[in-house]
Amino acid sequence: MPESYPTYAGGQRITAALLRSGQPRTARKTSDTPRSATTTTTPDPHLQFDVEAGAVYTWWGWIKYDADTVGDLVLDFTTPAGALGEWYGFGTGNPPTGASSTPTLRVDTQGVSGYMIRTETNDVSQSRSFGALGVGVTLAVSIGGVLRMGSTAGTWTLDWAQGASSATATTLYTDSYITMIRTA
Repeated sequence: MPESYPTYAGGQRITAALLRSGQPRTARKTSDTPRSATTTTTPDPHLQFDVEAGAVYTWWGWIKYDADTVGDLVLDFTTPAGALGEWYGFGTGNPPTGASSTPTLRVDTQGVSGYMIRTETNDVSQSRSFGALGVGVTLAVSIGGVLRMGSTAGTWTLDWAQGASSATATTLYTDSYITMIRTA
């Protein structure tokens, strides 16, 4: 049976807060965030949600970034104690496969070939790295997953850093977003 939240009962008073609780919420970056010379993942200042104890959420998003080929990008999440779930990130593999790699792929976005991507799923407490093709070459990671909360409410955040310390900043760009909906 499909899950839904909230469950409305006959005769129940429907309030604005109750209606809002069943709507998707979107956290969108309103400014670029550069980070350099750090491999310690820390929360993004924009991509975070307050989550309720005992709730189940599904979520998806789009992360736009660039980095030098040394820095790359590592994505991770901070979850309240007892939270479980899985997530995926479809993005450029690390190291990226390019025109000089074997197998040979074209690195332009106009061609019929593309980049090798990561496709595995991850535990919500597990980080994943994504490659970079150099500053000024913007890439994206499509992310999504399920978050099952334990008995502790709190804040769920997208955390990120460079994969290897570089003085050249890795930047997450404005309009990257995550949309979350409570399903149970």
